[in-house]
Amino acid sequence: MERDHIRKLASAKPIQAVAELIWNAVDADATRVDLEIDSDDIAMRSVTIRDNGHGIPHSEVEAVFGKLGGSWKAHGSRSKSKGRILHGKEGKGRFKALALGRVADWTIRFRDSGKLYGYKITVIRDDLVDVRVTDPVEVEQRLKTGVEVRITELDRVYRSLDPQYAVQSLSEIFALYLTDYADVGIFIEGERLDPSKAIASREKFPLSPITDDGKEYPAEVEVIQWTAASERWFFLCGPEGFPFQRLTPKFHTPGFQFSAYLKSTFIGALQEQGLLDLAEMNFPLQAAYDEASEVIKAFFKTKEVEAAQSEIDQWKAEEIYPYRFEPLTTVEKAERQVFDIVALNVNKHLQDFGEQSRRTKAFQLRMLRQAIERGPDELQHILTEVLDLPERTQKELSKLLEEADLANVISASKLVADRLKFVYGLETLLFDPDSKKLLKERSQLHRMIAENNTWIFGEEFNLTVDDQSLSEVLRKHRKLIGDDTMIDQPVKRIDGKVGIVDLMLSRSVPQNHADEREHLVVELKRPSVKVGADEITQVKKYAFTVAHDERFRHLKTRWSFWVLSNDLDAFARVETRQKGKARGQVFQSEDGSIEVWVKTWAEVLAECKSRMKFVQEHLQANVDKESSLRYLKKTYEKYLTGVSEIEQEDSVADEAVAQQEDAS
Repeated sequence: MERDHIRKLASAKPIQAVAELIWNAVDADATRVDLEIDSDDIAMRSVTIRDNGHGIPHSEVEAVFGKLGGSWKAHGSRSKSKGRILHGKEGKGRFKALALGRVADWTIRFRDSGKLYGYKITVIRDDLVDVRVTDPVEVEQRLKTGVEVRITELDRVYRSLDPQYAVQSLSEIFALYLTDYADVGIFIEGERLDPSKAIASREKFPLSPITDDGKEYPAEVEVIQWTAASERWFFLCGPEGFPFQRLTPKFHTPGFQFSAYLKSTFIGALQEQGLLDLAEMNFPLQAAYDEASEVIKAFFKTKEVEAAQSEIDQWKAEEIYPYRFEPLTTVEKAERQVFDIVALNVNKHLQDFGEQSRRTKAFQLRMLRQAIERGPDELQHILTEVLDLPERTQKELSKLLEEADLANVISASKLVADRLKFVYGLETLLFDPDSKKLLKERSQLHRMIAENNTWIFGEEFNLTVDDQSLSEVLRKHRKLIGDDTMIDQPVKRIDGKVGIVDLMLSRSVPQNHADEREHLVVELKRPSVKVGADEITQVKKYAFTVAHDERFRHLKTRWSFWVLSNDLDAFARVETRQKGKARGQVFQSEDGSIEVWVKTWAEVLAECKSRMKFVQEHLQANVDKESSLRYLKKTYEKYLTGVSEIEQEDSVADEAVAQQEDAS
């Protein structure tokens, strides 16, 4: 057996590794499998999977641990005593234990000729071929058969194995198996997996056969909708529904949490050949995945429409729906659609809305209709009458409206949400391996920031000059200090060339004298460009030009010059860590009026997020990568053409989601 091949078998993610060991247990006819984690305040010490299956006879150890493909499973598709369909037929799963830690010990008990025997197997990751097996000894009859796998010298603390995460993850993997075999119990730290409690619905859909080399393989997709789940998953399974690989769906189903199980003998064949890791490159399998994706999207779209129509029909039956006749004109149809969307969202997000009296609900829906037909001026009615805010919140809103216009409050909330989307979307573009190679400095990155987004450097930087020479920077400064200062010749850099400033931002510093000013000049670099000696020299030349110009030398003005990119080279890292200077500062004039800094985007975005953290937590704004990228794509489409991370988004799905978000 090739050592490299075994090492590959010993690699897996934590949940996958544990799942393989549990599969081994249930394939051995176990009726109870326990996962236990031994942790203390310092670290996670061990992971143990214990079962009450029939164990492994000592005579089969060499076949089970010494030869891949030589296990008893290969001789039949059913388990020995209970006739269960087997998950694995090649004996590979046992090596996944070493994906968690350096040492794995199997303590095994089995029956032979009416007697109970026990022995131990030890495998160390440093030498996977050297399997250490003790001789079998007879043990007390009161003990039961089974296997205990204990993994020690763990590589790290596995948060995914914490019960609060592992219960849902393993429920999704074993959902089909546990519903088919009710006599099996899987326990995580004593808590039994019971997927049925978390399943909202379960549906099967036939798919077109998978065709490969002229042979057809039947296929179907089974969809389980969860009442609650952390993420959406798509599993590639054998024909019995045993998951071999887990993927993240590339499509959207807003409001629905699900796991999809694509089942086919073709997938089972790929697994046996070791080709399933290349699933994305397998055209027949990708065609089946695409068909299954369309089936799932259509299924949840139908459920969404049915749920919405059912609720509206109920309102009509109760005679509380505020419209008596069907819409006739285009405008009426549009208003009706907006009303239905908003009303359904109110019903969905306000738990006590459906519990109100018929008269109260009728009044609230009438007020909602009036608010929509009359426009934003009626929004206060939505907040107080339709949404029935708690008395304390109404008082807080009333006090707020005494000091600020409601429209401004709403605008401020939207501004914060949009800024959060911009920051998280920009972070993705700057650091994603694909998009950062394509993101252009002036035509894309520069333009997005210059277009009303200079606040990322600080709220005080509110005036911008875009792509102008240094002389234009000085003209902008002249407007702040007074028109008496004349600028009649272009200002040259020390090397004699006309300077180009990528982005100039200006702020007025609160001081005792109104004529005091502070300016920030930012030299933006492409994310793929590391700041080094050349970039630092360039920004210093900008600084020295201002310092040597007699027209500004004695004015009450502070200048800060930045060079900004994703990363620094070795030279720049040394330059930015000088004794006696703040981190990032590479120059400061004697009087402190001129400073030169080297900044990374990680530092700028971290400071920006820190400033908005308090507001974000209180708004409870849900900002993730997908919504942030949608926002950038929609708002800055003219600048972002060609950036892969944006282009790869599903435009049809994005538009539908965006419309739903805008409407709600």
